[in-house]
Amino acid sequence: MSLLALLLALALERGLTRFFHLREPRWLDRYYDWIAQRLGAGATGTRVPVALVAVLLPVLPVAAVSWLLGSHLLGMPQLAFAVLVLLVSFGPRDLRDEVDDYVVALERGDDDEAARRAKELLEADASGRGAGLRDAVEEAIFVQANNRIFGVIFWFMVLGPAGAWLFRVSDLLRRRAAFQGARGGMHDSLGRALVALHGLLAWIPARLAAVSYALAGSLEDAVGNWRVAVDRATESALDRSEDLLARVGKASLQPSVAGLAPESLDAATARGAWRIVGRATWTWLAVIALLVLVGSVA
Repeated sequence: MSLLALLLALALERGLTRFFHLREPRWLDRYYDWIAQRLGAGATGTRVPVALVAVLLPVLPVAAVSWLLGSHLLGMPQLAFAVLVLLVSFGPRDLRDEVDDYVVALERGDDDEAARRAKELLEADASGRGAGLRDAVEEAIFVQANNRIFGVIFWFMVLGPAGAWLFRVSDLLRRRAAFQGARGGMHDSLGRALVALHGLLAWIPARLAAVSYALAGSLEDAVGNWRVAVDRATESALDRSEDLLARVGKASLQPSVAGLAPESLDAATARGAWRIVGRATWTWLAVIALLVLVGSVA
């Protein structure tokens, strides 16, 4: 049932792009602000419990509905609910559309639009990066694929609809915390706790995603960069995971863009990064299908 729900959700996502604005849960921004104002200003030692409460509260209704539906009516209501939760959890925007919009803006020479699209991928201002913007966007695509796709799939297969929504909530809340922190630096300890929690949830899927990137591209180059990423020390588990995804993803793509004209590299690397992500997604689906088949036979 989980595999069927996953396949249906991925198929429906490609046909429902006009409704994607509905899955940007702005109410979570207000929810985070409320939590931060009332609980986030406490002692530093309370930041982890507050972060846990903040993430788990929106997940509890999904877990309750999933449990109540159970296997009633041959599991069809449960299947429909799982598909709905997955559709909401993937995103909040479609990564493929964002990459396409960025490339189209580059190809028509619209620098302002390209910078705006790059900002969405980077979760940061794209201005002033110069030649480094190409690498930053390429790395961001590999990182965002884990935040928006692979992490959701992993926790859905582990914990069902509640797991998918858990991962999405943790990602959205840590983004809101980063946004609020950049504006005024308020409740910084709560923001760090949310980043740590999301980093914990992202740790396993990030490494599985990195393996799938290596298999989808140049395995030898990817393995070499994996070793480099392991040797580097960064601040948090999330930073280490994102560094690993960026380095392995870039290495897996590198041979396919070598020798291209410099003026076409920006668009080519973005499209190439998405192709790697697309192949990696098919790899995940094939492995999940195999595991389901083996489980059903056993």
